[in-house]
Amino acid sequence: MNESKTQLKDTDSQKARIRERYKGVALEELDFIPAAPQENFYEDTKEKRVAVYARVSTDDPRQTSSYELQKNHYMDFVKHHPNWNLVDIYADEGISGTSLQHRDAFIRMINDCHAGKIDMIVTKTVARFARNILDCIGYVRQLAALQPPIGVYFETENIYTLNSNSEMLLSFMATMAQEESHNKSEIMNSSIEMRFRRGIFLTPPLLGYDQDEDGSLIINEEEAKTVRLVFFMYLYGYTCAQIAETLSKLGRRTKKNNTSWSPGSILGILQNERHCGDVLARKTWTPNYLNHKSRKNKKDRNQYRKRNHHEAIISRDDFIAVQRLISNARYGNKGILPELHVIPDGALKGFVSVNPRWAAFSDDDYRAASNSVYDDINESPPDALKVEAKSGDFDLRGFEIARSQFFDTARKLCVTFSADNIQFSTKCVRKFDKVTYVEMLIHPSQHLFAVRPCTKETRNAVQWASAEEGGYYPRNISCAAYIKTLYRVFGWKLDCKYRVRGIHRQKDSEAIVIFDMKEMEMFIPQTVLESGQEVALKDDLLSDDVQPFTAGPKKDIMAYPASWANNFGSNFYRHAQARELAAIGREGIWKVSEESQPFNDSPRLNVTPAEVASSQIKQIIYDMKQEAPEDGE
Repeated sequence: MNESKTQLKDTDSQKARIRERYKGVALEELDFIPAAPQENFYEDTKEKRVAVYARVSTDDPRQTSSYELQKNHYMDFVKHHPNWNLVDIYADEGISGTSLQHRDAFIRMINDCHAGKIDMIVTKTVARFARNILDCIGYVRQLAALQPPIGVYFETENIYTLNSNSEMLLSFMATMAQEESHNKSEIMNSSIEMRFRRGIFLTPPLLGYDQDEDGSLIINEEEAKTVRLVFFMYLYGYTCAQIAETLSKLGRRTKKNNTSWSPGSILGILQNERHCGDVLARKTWTPNYLNHKSRKNKKDRNQYRKRNHHEAIISRDDFIAVQRLISNARYGNKGILPELHVIPDGALKGFVSVNPRWAAFSDDDYRAASNSVYDDINESPPDALKVEAKSGDFDLRGFEIARSQFFDTARKLCVTFSADNIQFSTKCVRKFDKVTYVEMLIHPSQHLFAVRPCTKETRNAVQWASAEEGGYYPRNISCAAYIKTLYRVFGWKLDCKYRVRGIHRQKDSEAIVIFDMKEMEMFIPQTVLESGQEVALKDDLLSDDVQPFTAGPKKDIMAYPASWANNFGSNFYRHAQARELAAIGREGIWKVSEESQPFNDSPRLNVTPAEVASSQIKQIIYDMKQEAPEDGE
């Protein structure tokens, strides 16, 4: 009890001392040094170096009057203040205020402020200075922090930024200016959408066309020659750089009347659908109205295509073919459009050669090519022969051959597929003695995959091995051009890896390794399973006939066909007549080196033949050379 009283008395004493200290002293006991008066915009009589900033948002000739009026007004405005000296009028014409991009005069003015050349900035409104809140407030604060500080005077709003109460009002006005830009952007987008929905398209200047009084595209025959030459040369196998060099030498003119061509300008011609008579509206869009940076429209906004909008210079099929060639140039494809090749006879009948440098073939294309060699599309490779135990033989009908997938992988024939590459095992590579190139083949309906030796010059050769220290070792095979198609053919998930065991067979000098793609192991990345493992496994990654095998905190989930669950492997006789060997094991139809033949699917795409393209190229260049002297006169 006594302790509590003591603590209370100490607290009261401490409070009393604080009150006494804060009574202070008499003002007469202090020497008072007054602060310099704050700058008052309306009463200040000091000499000032003043900069004027003016801006109009478009370079439309009709805006020239606004631009000139702003400059003339502020020249008079500065003259009416005898203590102001005009440094310069910094003017941006045809520039938006929502971004500092291309506002060269504004940036130059700010740099002059930092260099000590300016004491004050005068501008018409907050919206003229900046329509972006961050830019407006940021630069005002930056200028105010300089020594000496630099103020900005906004005439319409009557705001001077060095006044202590200016920032809240400036923030509000800057917000209003930004929101005004936002509203204008929304209105403009709505207007464009309404135009496109009614088939009213923008028609900017385009090589090969002029515009009539209604804005419709009319072929300019002289320019159209250049367009045709560009397309025929690319179809025939010339690169954009080679085409640009040819046009420059011929002195052909661009739409801007230049005679210097670049690969980029050639690519722009090749990718413009208007040359085949179509119009595709909204190929790009602007996500942010503040920075005005456009992006390729990947279904982010509605698009509208009008076919046969105007007269075409080149055929639509040629245009489509060129787009396919462009998209596959990254995979090393060169020359005229490739064809799928299918084996018409022998043990590999119906197998289609995988084209490693062409991404435009679909899974349906591979199926159509495979089916084309059968009289009946339902025809398939021969079924396995029925094998029975004969008298005197061991009866092994109750025995199973254990699946090799349950044993060591390194010494087995296997191939692993992923979205990035295809990797064969060392055992596979060494089955083909000193062979570094192979041809990959698939049978889409039978879900079979095969590789056979070939030379580097073979049409679809891929390097699957490299020689190192006297031996041959597997090499990762890049598969970006075609892996998605293979995955679709086999019904696989692109997120996962797959491993398949193979069987090697050789007869005389002909060898092959063949894989049953239905007998695969599936590896599901742990990262895919981290969010909603059960749902991902059941609904997205695992098909009805595949079940998970093992799982671990740092390992991928391995899954296998559900048919494996109740056995160790196939029975002895079924294994001896494995379906991937059903044809190969029969006499008379071995021929695994049978050459593939082109699958002609021409009705789908009627592309200008190579010989016609070559003839057109020669004729157009000849005509251009004949006309060149007249152009120079």
